[in-house]
Amino acid sequence: MQKLILIVAALAASPALAADGPFVSLRNSNFIVLLAFVVFVLILLYLKVPAKLGAMLDNRAALIKAELEEARLLREEAKTILASYERKQKEMMEQSERIVAAAKEEALAAAQQAKADLKTSIARRLAAAEERIASAEAAAVREVRERAVDVAIAAAGDVLTKQMSAETTAASIDEAIAQVEAKLH
Repeated sequence: MQKLILIVAALAASPALAADGPFVSLRNSNFIVLLAFVVFVLILLYLKVPAKLGAMLDNRAALIKAELEEARLLREEAKTILASYERKQKEMMEQSERIVAAAKEEALAAAQQAKADLKTSIARRLAAAEERIASAEAAAVREVRERAVDVAIAAAGDVLTKQMSAETTAASIDEAIAQVEAKLH
């Protein structure tokens, strides 16, 4: 009831009282509006609309608070997942760096091995070429000697044929037979 008196007192000091004629009259539109407003406010209070509005606002505030708490938990979870993925990414980067370093080392080792193999192959080929050259030289020397012997025999045969007569030929044949006979016995 005190609230009603306060409302009426507040309205009593309003500019509506400055109108002509008595304020409390059904012919005064300001009074009718005031009465309708007071009745409306009383109906709202009777139906406990302010309490229901407060409860609705409290429920809404609790819902917002729950959503904020859920968002905070989701954010914490997202931070944890992000940290986990960043850690995994760092591990993967380190692993890839190790793989690249190992691949480089293997490539260098393979290159060094290839160089060593190439040197060995070149040395073997040089040795084989030198052997072929030595063999060719030996064959050439042997061929030259054989030719020289053939030429010497032919020349000696020509010289002997020109220098020997039938008698000297028979004597040398007899002498050769005697030498062979002496060597065989």
